[in-house]
Amino acid sequence: MRIISGKYKGRRITAPKKLPVRPTTDLAKESLFNILNNDFYFNEITLLDLFSGTGNISYEFASRGCTQITAVDGDHGCAAFIRKTAEEFEFDINVVKSDVFKFLERVKLKANVVFADPPYDLSDEKFAKIRQLVFDNNILTDNGYLIIEHSTYTKLDHLDNFSYSKKYGGCMFSFFEYPQVKSQEEE
Repeated sequence: MRIISGKYKGRRITAPKKLPVRPTTDLAKESLFNILNNDFYFNEITLLDLFSGTGNISYEFASRGCTQITAVDGDHGCAAFIRKTAEEFEFDINVVKSDVFKFLERVKLKANVVFADPPYDLSDEKFAKIRQLVFDNNILTDNGYLIIEHSTYTKLDHLDNFSYSKKYGGCMFSFFEYPQVKSQEEE
């Protein structure tokens, strides 16, 4: 995997082969960040990276200037690898080794972007639970996005707060957000 843009553009990161991960492809990651570039100044936002695996998404945000990053993964090896890599690159990433669902039930933080990259074979109920916990616990800021990465075989467009999705090969990003409230001037 490589960092696409920012301070560490082009740097390659090699994760141990034994980690139970499926990193987001460079093509999909580049496309995702092209979308996010239009809506955020990376040095002004907070990221919550769920099922963070190798930390691929967290590193990309950090390279672009994001300093408020929390990466959550239940695998000890993944959490250790993210800590080690963040230290090497001097990224300010708070790594939490925890079951993501338990973490979402108790966390008291707000994030502009909540990115979730769970295993593609997660049940439909678990995908829905990610959305539910993020919105029910007010983890997302008013103008933020919950972005769930999933296979093209998984459909999430029926869930509340769904906004749109983008497909890149066998990968899909579904975006969720709070409904935009129109001001009286716009009406």
